Amino acid sequence: MTSTSDFQTFWQNVASKFASNNHVIFDTNNEYHDMDQTLVLNLNQAAINGIRAAGATSQYIFVEGNSWTGAWTWASINDNMKALTDPQNKIVYQMHQYLDSDGSGTSATCVSSTIGAERVSSATTWLKANGKKGILGEFAGGVNDQCKTAVTGMLKALAADSDVWLGAMWWAAGPWWGDYIFSMEPESGTAYTGMLATLEPYL
Repeated sequence: MTSTSDFQTFWQNVASKFASNNHVIFDTNNEYHDMDQTLVLNLNQAAINGIRAAGATSQYIFVEGNSWTGAWTWASINDNMKALTDPQNKIVYQMHQYLDSDGSGTSATCVSSTIGAERVSSATTWLKANGKKGILGEFAGGVNDQCKTAVTGMLKALAADSDVWLGAMWWAAGPWWGDYIFSMEPESGTAYTGMLATLEPYL
């Protein structure tokens, strides 16, 4: 994607179908990566402009950043995203965070038992410093004691700063994912059988 005007038109067309539905949340794009940082900012702003131009004024808009929208790199890579504006003041910064060595969510091995809280710390500071709201739109860890401790630490950290963090969403769920290492649904999924009890206190 390179045309901000086309992206704005796309989002205005989509939002026009849901303008009166206040149960809808718009998410501008999933995991921008390896793109020009100014372009990422401008694409997000174009999406916001298009959504509001469609008359969709009651819905929240989730914006995502570059480098797979990672929380652990947010402050250093996506700092310019603080310049986004919304006349309805309903921007939520969606970040993703996995706890394996490269933050990709492709390994069930977590770096350490404290890596969860560590990887959201700088993002929390950024949200507070800039008066923004955030949400973890994806997170997961393997079904093992180290990851359970790391996930718990991360969720505790988010809960302690609930003034800026609106919540967190486990990834992933649904039959399409089959035997994926973090499957929460169907009920035979690895995470459902092995991780749900760890997550339940934070539901």
